[in-house]
Amino acid sequence: NLTFDEVKDMFDQYQEESNQQIEPDVIKKLYQKTQGQPGLIGWFGELLTEKYNHEPHKAIDIEIWDHVYLSACELEHNNTVQNMISKARSEYKSNIIKLFTDSNIHFSFRYDWCNYMYMHGLIGYKLLKKGNQTYYTCNFSSPFIQTCLYSAFVGEIKDNQERSTLALDPLDSLEDVTSGSTLNLPALLNRYKDYLMRLKENGLNPWQNQPRRKSDYHLTEAVGHFHLYHWLQMALEIESSISPEFPTGNGKVDLHIVYEDKKGIIEVKSFTNLKASRRARKQAAAYAKQTGYPDVTIAMFAPFTDEHVISQLSVNEVIDGINVQVVVIGQG
Repeated sequence: NLTFDEVKDMFDQYQEESNQQIEPDVIKKLYQKTQGQPGLIGWFGELLTEKYNHEPHKAIDIEIWDHVYLSACELEHNNTVQNMISKARSEYKSNIIKLFTDSNIHFSFRYDWCNYMYMHGLIGYKLLKKGNQTYYTCNFSSPFIQTCLYSAFVGEIKDNQERSTLALDPLDSLEDVTSGSTLNLPALLNRYKDYLMRLKENGLNPWQNQPRRKSDYHLTEAVGHFHLYHWLQMALEIESSISPEFPTGNGKVDLHIVYEDKKGIIEVKSFTNLKASRRARKQAAAYAKQTGYPDVTIAMFAPFTDEHVISQLSVNEVIDGINVQVVVIGQG
């Protein structure tokens, strides 16, 4: 992949030849979202400087970048990206889906799935040091590719969903969700749990025919991550903005929600063990503080449905001045 300096040099050359300024933040965003993948850099460069460059006498600013990035994610056709999505739906689909929820997946070219996905540009690797242990872990090749895959898998959930069950009770105005200074997201997630219960009562299983982990009998919790996003879109509709963010490249999806001029953040995780759950709360508090939120809600999908255990794990804790609330969602 290209380094940041190499990408910057390319755009410096364009600015010199065209006399059109490109704001430095645009180049930073471009590099951050593509990780310097040459094909993507070239394609985004073309979109920025040609197709969406409607006013060449003005600087290409962050507003133009945001428009281009949204279009690249939703509208613009790219054979390479489409091919990557197709490869992600291969026999190794469950491995790719798991990467959305697990930040500790070992990388090795000796694993067929790692070799296949790396050669097709979907994943990369990074060196991880834990105590005396050093090893390589998998991560998505870039935030842009991760966003495209996330969108594709959410699309599959939508296609498979039966439409007769309403996302919310017909008389639910969501008043308690919007009455505070920030969104009451635990209250919203309890509606999601009610929705899952209504599906179950109607004999419907949203996890049916979805990928299972090869290592055990549990459902792949990541399917829940995509299903929750789909439900939020149904429940909050067009009055809302729900933006998935992937700050680490693996194991972590953050949903930034704006609804009725109130904001909130849901960090979507999968339950593995009690220790990891405590660590997740600390990490969520640090992330909320860094992004300027006074509170954060963790939606934690768990491969069990015992209500006693679920209530024990659904905790509320103040960490470093940040209110962290965990809502455990059982899958079974």
